[in-house]
Amino acid sequence: MNKLFTALKDKVACGTRISDAEALALFESNDLLAIGELAAQANRQKNGDKVYYNVNRHINYTNLCVNRCKFCAFSKESAEPGVYTLAVEQIAEKAREAAAAGATEIHTVGGLHPDLPFEFYLQMLRTIKQVDPKLHIKAFTAVEIDYFSRLSGLSIEGVIAALKVAGLGSLPGGGAEILGQRVRDLICPEKISGARWLEVTEKVHAAGLRSNATMLFGHLEAYVDRVEHLSLLRELQDKTGGFQTFIPLAFQPDNTRVPGAKGVGGVDALKTLAISRLYLDNFQHIKAYWVMLGLKIAQTSLCFGVNDLDGTVVEEKIGHDAGADSPQAMGKDQIVDLIRKAGRVPVERDTLYNEL
Repeated sequence: MNKLFTALKDKVACGTRISDAEALALFESNDLLAIGELAAQANRQKNGDKVYYNVNRHINYTNLCVNRCKFCAFSKESAEPGVYTLAVEQIAEKAREAAAAGATEIHTVGGLHPDLPFEFYLQMLRTIKQVDPKLHIKAFTAVEIDYFSRLSGLSIEGVIAALKVAGLGSLPGGGAEILGQRVRDLICPEKISGARWLEVTEKVHAAGLRSNATMLFGHLEAYVDRVEHLSLLRELQDKTGGFQTFIPLAFQPDNTRVPGAKGVGGVDALKTLAISRLYLDNFQHIKAYWVMLGLKIAQTSLCFGVNDLDGTVVEEKIGHDAGADSPQAMGKDQIVDLIRKAGRVPVERDTLYNEL
């Protein structure tokens, strides 16, 4: 393995791309500290000691969903207890609270509601913008965009254009899960294919909108599936340059229906974040989503190639319904303290990484 790390050290220093085989060898290695050291070096070359965060507010507008993905503890059917759909005025009230708390971003995603018309989503965006035109709206996954197209009869391009006019600023990048179809068929057979997710995302980028990219790991996928997923993202980023951030999401097994899935340990989480930094050389930012990782692993990841800790969040339902035991919200002061205690420099940003 020493040969591998010697070769990769040279590649990182020169900014040379690592191969799929090398990424797989890193996943199979147990030398966590050596992997972390390489990732920290790669990150320092890109971002110095800066760690970004933002003041944001999550709004999950409905948990009613026509898909029942096995990994999801959030979605409900119409007759189930706990099912809800927010009215536009309730969404407006949450946006008002966010603006009053100094938020710069509203992050909104939801289930694929069987009955809401496309106009509801446009109205939601317009209403948030009426509350505060300065709020950046990061909303809707590629899965939702595809659903809106079927709902409205518009092309993907037509849907994106209408959402942009109504106030959409960027996309969060969920719904990617694992892009390879073998795993997708096991955990979310009703969801659009990985190929379709990439196709919709490419159209989002072509329309001038930036997006993030995610990977749900720690369920039924093998290391080779993770590498394939990263490879597909790197390939699309080479083509469009439209991805801002990569966010590995640690699978939460509680209340889900994935047989035998155990979730993610700290070592695997740190290894995955670090390898993502090394492999995705065309992504500027790697985010530790503290909601799913927990605060301690998120903080430790700042020494493993991570340069973004997400934001204040305020009210997150999807990860917590699946058993995430992190807090529902973090204060700005807490995030700054977390970053400083890791020996890094906290930098508040807006959604598009303008430093505030």
